Amino acid sequence: MVDTHYKVEVQRDHLEKLASARPIQALAELVWNALDADATDVRIEIDSTDFGMQSVAVRDNGHGIPHRDVPKLFGQLGGSWKTHGSRSKTMSRMLHGKEGKGRFKALALGRVTDWSVVADTDSSRAGYTITLIKDNLIDVRVTEPVIVAGTHTGVEVRVSELYRDFKSLEGENAVQELSEVFALYLSDYPDVSISLNSERLDPSKAIATRESFSLKPLEDGQNKYPFDLELIEWKTSTERVVYLCTENGFPLQRRQPRFHTPGFQFSAYLKSTYISKLHESGALELAEMNPALQEIYETAQDQIKDYFKGREAEAARSEIEQWKTEHVYPYIDEPKTSVEEAERKVFDIVALNVNRHLPEFSESSRKTKAFQLRMLRQAIERGSEELQKILIEVLELPERKQRELAKLLEEASLANVISASKLVADRLKFLGGIEALLFDPVYKNHLKERSQLHRILADNNTWLFGEEFSLTVDDQSLTEVLRKHRKAIGDDTVIDTPVTRIDGKKGIVDLMLSRSVPQNRQDEREHLIVELKRPTVKLGMAEITQVKSYAYAVAEDERFEALNTRWNFWVVSNAFAPDGKREARQSDRSPGQVFKDGNIEVWCKTWAELLEGAKSRMKFVDDRLQANVNKEASLEYLQKTYEKYLSGISDDSEDSPNQDDVDAA
Repeated sequence: MVDTHYKVEVQRDHLEKLASARPIQALAELVWNALDADATDVRIEIDSTDFGMQSVAVRDNGHGIPHRDVPKLFGQLGGSWKTHGSRSKTMSRMLHGKEGKGRFKALALGRVTDWSVVADTDSSRAGYTITLIKDNLIDVRVTEPVIVAGTHTGVEVRVSELYRDFKSLEGENAVQELSEVFALYLSDYPDVSISLNSERLDPSKAIATRESFSLKPLEDGQNKYPFDLELIEWKTSTERVVYLCTENGFPLQRRQPRFHTPGFQFSAYLKSTYISKLHESGALELAEMNPALQEIYETAQDQIKDYFKGREAEAARSEIEQWKTEHVYPYIDEPKTSVEEAERKVFDIVALNVNRHLPEFSESSRKTKAFQLRMLRQAIERGSEELQKILIEVLELPERKQRELAKLLEEASLANVISASKLVADRLKFLGGIEALLFDPVYKNHLKERSQLHRILADNNTWLFGEEFSLTVDDQSLTEVLRKHRKAIGDDTVIDTPVTRIDGKKGIVDLMLSRSVPQNRQDEREHLIVELKRPTVKLGMAEITQVKSYAYAVAEDERFEALNTRWNFWVVSNAFAPDGKREARQSDRSPGQVFKDGNIEVWCKTWAELLEGAKSRMKFVDDRLQANVNKEASLEYLQKTYEKYLSGISDDSEDSPNQDDVDAA
């Protein structure tokens, strides 16, 4: 019997677009078609052999496709029977699609797709096959129906000649992602079964919590569109995803949220007829350029963050209550004074942080845990170096905030205090190590200037010369110094000849550090040129003359002229030679200063004074950590910090707003 061929009435390039999708989304579209046909049992089977993945099949027990409807359903887009209703034919379930586009997404998996259909006719039950081939998308081949008996209605869609092995369709990750896509549907229709390789999707087993929120409506002209947010927290690890959905909860587009929820995995479903409207008009792909929708999306994100703030606070309270139940919490009586209350909150903050960042703590025995918590309490009660040791070893703070640590104790979250302490600890260790290299006879006689000392300092350790400076030139010529200077002050002077010393030689500087001068003069710049000498080289006239030659080169080259720029030149080593010491100890100059002319200064520095200065700065931070909890401001800080710590949700400013369209490849 001759097969019938139908031509799809649409441009081929449009079909090519429809036949592109992420593997999970392509598979999901086939499942949606089965569900819209009132299937109660949908089985996905991946056929794999030693040679790889061979085919993907989706079988259902729905009402099938009547043979007479094939020309309308496959011959033209928009010819779906679903166009004229929002409910399925026999079970009156909510419909997912109504444009007839989803069937083409099967070809995103493989070259050939066959629909083996069994459907009822007016007088019998008949079976036939529909075939689509990626090479000729506009040609639909359909066999003649054959009477069948003893079998149920339904469709088996088999995609063969797969393009590759789709790892995303295998294992627990595939089950989890499919569970996320069909979570709302399966919750609404518990009689429906969907399985992947005999493993049934059961979102209820993986759902930790499920909440619904009504958001403010979107006003578009005379129309108001309600928005609802469905939030599912998962027990298993998965991606954080926000789905843009129809009003019935069918996902149309997926987005990665721009914030973190540490310890929580979720899927959020933003539902509205407005999203359906954008999808039907083809405008959903440009959703991020729709200000009204973006405002609703931001509101949804805020709602999600607020929810998980509460969940984290709940989890923290639960952890403390668990310690009390286990009799490992080191406090028995309730606090009687404000100081005791503040001390208790400090303990809870640090203990919860230790529990979060050190998995071995939560997994330790009851006896060990009780001992560790008791030691932590003792450190807090003493309010001295013992508590500071814990903070230094466990916690961190951004470098830019280290000078304001006392203020941060009142204003910032505990996470910042933790970060600062870790930074202090690391820097103190570095200072101890570099001091040993410079002064221990075992090391200093072998320490090389360029390949060792220079590289150690240039590798994120220029803070030793001053907190505000940043490295701009590393072991390069004076001409490069000029380029960086001009870039810093925004000048466009042409550099057509190299910068040289007065003797005509090219100067190579070890380090150039730059900063904006603080205190409301940010248009002013300061450059620090550092000439490093290995520990065995004493600072004599030869070394001083070398660094002066750099200063003179800057002074004599008019291209360096700038009223708002200061220049400091340092030569650094362990000790002075006799002639260098006399040069650096002139009665009319500050100790160490060997030249000053206008905005240019030259200094001789010893490693001892530089290291001592750096240690003093770190000691300053250490001292400020010792907050006095008896002060009213400190008590206010602790109250704020305690509450903020228990929320812990933070925006992820480094993440770009990665929109991952459901239909993307």
